[in-house]
Amino acid sequence: MEIEKVLTVPAPAAKVWEMLLDPTVMASCVPGMKSIEVISDVEYNAVIHVKISFISAKFKLKTRIVEQRAPEYLRAEGTGEDASVASSLKQQSEVFLKELPGGQTELRTKVKVDVLGRLGTFGLSVMKTKADRMWEEFSQNLATRLAGGEVPGAANVTVTRVGTAAAGKPAAQAVASAVPAGASTAAPAAAPTPAATPAPAAPASAAGPAASPSAPAAATDAASVQGSINGVPVSRGASEAGWLSRLLGRSSSGVIHVELRRGDTSLTVDWPASSAKECVDWLRDVLK
Repeated sequence: MEIEKVLTVPAPAAKVWEMLLDPTVMASCVPGMKSIEVISDVEYNAVIHVKISFISAKFKLKTRIVEQRAPEYLRAEGTGEDASVASSLKQQSEVFLKELPGGQTELRTKVKVDVLGRLGTFGLSVMKTKADRMWEEFSQNLATRLAGGEVPGAANVTVTRVGTAAAGKPAAQAVASAVPAGASTAAPAAAPTPAATPAPAAPASAAGPAASPSAPAAATDAASVQGSINGVPVSRGASEAGWLSRLLGRSSSGVIHVELRRGDTSLTVDWPASSAKECVDWLRDVLK
């Protein structure tokens, strides 16, 4: 299936280009987006919910930008699958930006998608109707962000940075990227501007299991880091792995609740109890 769409937005090409490459902005604009994991400047893992007719799928997408010429052209490729509905997809998308008079920009996209499995059994007209609706919603959300507004539901989307994506970033920016807007913190961390908070980075999500337990923590200063795990106070000196394992083992709700405090700033992380070992490793690095 091939889809081509054109949209005119009231902003210069450079600004539109910057927003297209901002995971926080795209997380709030793409319909059905649940989370984005930033692997590098050109690699992203995302979870997106799509409902077509009576089938509701949650695809895990791996996307890579393979070519870009700022601020005019971008080409990306990706694959995704949802085992629960026995479906998979492969896509290639191209984005063209053209500067228009009056500070406007023409945004044109060409997308080629191959859908296999149960979702692939739907006719072309059904799939294109769904694509049209998603494009309309994306267009409205992008216009809202360009105007400086907030997209409804954007606070529920988790954006995390892992691996090389977090390297070289200030601790405050890494934390703000890992915590979705609206998460429980003492200092505001609203998208798209990260709060200037020198707290350790953490894979955090108010929803719990949607967090990425593999995200490394950012380095902390010599200042004290204190908090609690499942309601039990801990401090920097309490980093022995065996002790942490026993403490985390007390969780009976299926979620490990961690609260880290540094000065007047706090960070709340809900980690799946099934990934307690990864949580231990992360906490051991944070509390060194």
